[in-house]
Amino acid sequence: MCPYSLTVPGGVQGQVLGLARALRTIGHDVRVLAPSDGPPPDAGVTPLGKSIPMSSNGSLAPIAPDPSCALRTIRALRDEAFDLVHLHEPFCPGPTLTSMLFTDRPLVGTFHRSGASSAYAALAPATRRLVTRLRVRFAVSPEARATAADALGGEYELLFNGIEVDHYAKATPTPTDGPTIFFVGRHEERKGLGVLLEAMTRLPADVRLWVAGQGPQTDDLKKRTRDDTRIAWLGRISEEEKASRLRGADIFCAPSLHGESFGIVLLEGMAAQTPIVASDLPGYRNVARPDTDALLVPPGDADALAAALRRLLDEPKLAAELVRSGECRAHELSMDHLAERYVDYYERILASA
Repeated sequence: MCPYSLTVPGGVQGQVLGLARALRTIGHDVRVLAPSDGPPPDAGVTPLGKSIPMSSNGSLAPIAPDPSCALRTIRALRDEAFDLVHLHEPFCPGPTLTSMLFTDRPLVGTFHRSGASSAYAALAPATRRLVTRLRVRFAVSPEARATAADALGGEYELLFNGIEVDHYAKATPTPTDGPTIFFVGRHEERKGLGVLLEAMTRLPADVRLWVAGQGPQTDDLKKRTRDDTRIAWLGRISEEEKASRLRGADIFCAPSLHGESFGIVLLEGMAAQTPIVASDLPGYRNVARPDTDALLVPPGDADALAAALRRLLDEPKLAAELVRSGECRAHELSMDHLAERYVDYYERILASA
């Protein structure tokens, strides 16, 4: 169960769909229930209606808290008679919270969010009573575990997010016509795109930048850089194009300022065998060891970011070392391994039930 629209790119949505694919590969019957604002992006999806954007954690979350979505959720849970229901972000308004209230199936929950949550505050103390319905509580990072524990209490199993390695490792690289940096993400303050654009002014004239995604800052940032022909504004791209551009780029850059629970986008770059420069955030350190898997720089420091990008462009040996280590790291955190670990918990829960 995913609370966010599957037709809007996002980390939780990617984890839910990827985990479902990995579970099916090892012989399990999996349905994904979630809002969807268009045709479902994958097989085995039960769409629960359209989403509305709600402000959350410095971004906009495409959730579906309306009564019609709740009714579709209740109907699907009743008709499908699942053995177990796995809720991602259990207290997000919409289908996951509805499931907490209206099913007698065994429930497990994965907590992705790091940082204060208005939903936790608004629903307390009811959340502390309701969370006991979860047979096991998982968190995708130490920061997500701390956030959930502070708000809800209890114990949480730490299971990092996973990556579908082959999707990125076997993608066809997008051709380039010079040294190329790739950014993908929502164009909002916390993602740090403005810092990267400032760093670009300190880089050589032959360095290109691919910018994927869109958001509230897009128009202003485009105006600010309208005279820089090195920057290609790609808009929203498909997962297939993202994988191809990750493979084709010389560097993947993730200059976020805050609010990153787990650096899944860094794992995608590692799986694509692309060297990475990213902000030194706790969520990114969960994935990338500094100077081993990626170069990490202080968030918001355009000078340090430019220096790290220039260093990778000038030192191909260092770039190759980061790629080798990052590729190993991506395999360690593969979606296949994550699915196997979840199945161990599912089987124990069903046996005890």
